[in-house]
Amino acid sequence: MQCEVVAVGTELLLGQIVDTNSSWIGEQLAAVGIDSFFQTKVGDNPARIRAVLDQALGRSDAVIVCGGLGPTQDDLTREVIAEVMGVELVLDDAIAARIRAMFAGRGREMPQNNLRQAMIPVGASAIAQQPGTAPGLVCPVGEGGAKVIYAVPGVPWEMQEMVEGTVVPDLARRAGVSAVIRSRTLRTWGSSESGLAETLAEEIDRLDREGGATIAFLASGIEGLKVRITVKADSATEADELLAAEEARVRSIVGPIVFGVDDETMESAVLDLLVEQGLTLGIAESLTGGLMAARIVDVPGASRAFRGAIVSYASEVKFDVLNVPEGPVVSEAAVRAMAENACSVLGASTSIAATGVAGPDTQEGVDVGVVWIATSVDGEVEAFSVNYPFDRPRIRRFTVITALNRLRQRLVDRRA
Repeated sequence: MQCEVVAVGTELLLGQIVDTNSSWIGEQLAAVGIDSFFQTKVGDNPARIRAVLDQALGRSDAVIVCGGLGPTQDDLTREVIAEVMGVELVLDDAIAARIRAMFAGRGREMPQNNLRQAMIPVGASAIAQQPGTAPGLVCPVGEGGAKVIYAVPGVPWEMQEMVEGTVVPDLARRAGVSAVIRSRTLRTWGSSESGLAETLAEEIDRLDREGGATIAFLASGIEGLKVRITVKADSATEADELLAAEEARVRSIVGPIVFGVDDETMESAVLDLLVEQGLTLGIAESLTGGLMAARIVDVPGASRAFRGAIVSYASEVKFDVLNVPEGPVVSEAAVRAMAENACSVLGASTSIAATGVAGPDTQEGVDVGVVWIATSVDGEVEAFSVNYPFDRPRIRRFTVITALNRLRQRLVDRRA
């Protein structure tokens, strides 16, 4: 079975919104063995949407249309799908009641425009999952419903719930997929994609010869380089066993650069290690301006180990609060003092500190991209510098994950 993805929205073509939905949907299709050879973006124009859907249905068995299910006049997906099916739109009273209840629950009166969202093509069915006001649709097309269009909202979390809950299972049923396909993603930091591929080359060659699993790479910026392991088996138990065995082999080859699995983040990995070892964390950050602390507190339960952060952006704050010695503030001496005194000021047993030049101008004769990072564990401070060839936002973001990763490495070594 082949399934295409069509993303609807002029804002996607103008670059105002990045289309992450199509890539996520493609990943879900691949995970269950559904072929997907084409992804298309189209603006909010009924003739062009119709042309794209006709083309997709002409070469694929199923189409997932993402977006255009809102209540405004430029939300045209429902109308165009009804035209493709050759049917009228009718009001679904149950959906209308559900939308009214959502507004009532927020203490707001429902605008009449929202009733457009309760209009569905004759012969279509609403997707059971409806986290927002836009219902998803399952729309059979052609004689006997030989082909199908799935319509889902463009809001990512709404779309994902529908795709996981209804679309993918329905596609698997239509495709007669009986095998169990499982994937696991190892998240790494500290190697390039080409370097990691080279490290795993022999293992990939072995899998090509013997089968059992496949390995793919996905570079994800500051979220790390992902290594996806996929297996196919006759049962969930067998698939899980194959995954566990291959994960163990990959970990033994690439070593400690693996920091998490699937949705685990660098910050959650650090917090888990801190809690496991009964340690607490304090942060002193300058150029990152609170980004490091923000990532830490994004993790539920961060208070188990996180004491707090000092955003010492001004030099005077470094001198007066963190007792950094007078002198250059982008230096090894400065970052060491920041790390050491973050522990004492915040009452933490470990710390991370970062200072540097994010640009666009040099500072104290130090080039843009020069960053000093330090960690303190068991009273021992370690410091190192990096020189990032990036713009200001990426310098700051890469500093955060590099600093967190260094503390993670030290905590892993400490546990050993």
